[in-house]
Amino acid sequence: VKDCFENVNRAIFAFNQGLDHVMFEPLAKGYRKLPTPIRNGTSNILSNVQILLTIPNNILQGDLKAAGSNTVRFAVNTTIGVLGIFDPASQLGFGATEKEDYGQTLGSWGMGPGCYLVLPVLGPSTVRDTVGTIGGSLVGGDPWYNVTVRNDTHYFADIDYYSSKAGSGIDFRAKNLESFENLEENSMDFYASVRSLYLQDRKKRITNSRKVIDSMDDSNWEDID
Repeated sequence: VKDCFENVNRAIFAFNQGLDHVMFEPLAKGYRKLPTPIRNGTSNILSNVQILLTIPNNILQGDLKAAGSNTVRFAVNTTIGVLGIFDPASQLGFGATEKEDYGQTLGSWGMGPGCYLVLPVLGPSTVRDTVGTIGGSLVGGDPWYNVTVRNDTHYFADIDYYSSKAGSGIDFRAKNLESFENLEENSMDFYASVRSLYLQDRKKRITNSRKVIDSMDDSNWEDID
């Protein structure tokens, strides 16, 4: 994957680092001080919302079994699981599956990643993943975006969508505090290390590889604690 805009990417990466040290890292450290049940419940709610994006991508990738399983999982956890705080679906045999997005779908269709990009606030990406993220929302492919930002449903507001995105970022950052601290301390070029990890993780997700990338932890808080 070519880093066609490296100078610009490095400048944005430096900006994101500064923002992380000032805002996101302190929020993540504060979040980690919350009791484990609260953190785990929050993670469950955020993961439940993300299923709404995974389901249409399961269908587009031809994985109808996963689409059906995720639909049942979302329905059960949203109702019986109280908006996803609890996970009764796993006990019924509908366990969590790999999260999917439109960048992964485009990759599974054979579209190359294009140039590496670093987006302000959002962080590492590629041309393909950026097109997938923006295009998926513009054409109505993100159900959560549709009922919060795109349409006035009278039940949800824009803040619900953006809060869930910010919450997912803080939850992810909190789970990876030590990983990123070690990476930053031990890397000769932190920018290049993050780029490499991101591209490895995206390749793993697109090919559905089971290879573990330590700094991309998405496990439950009980496992981390």
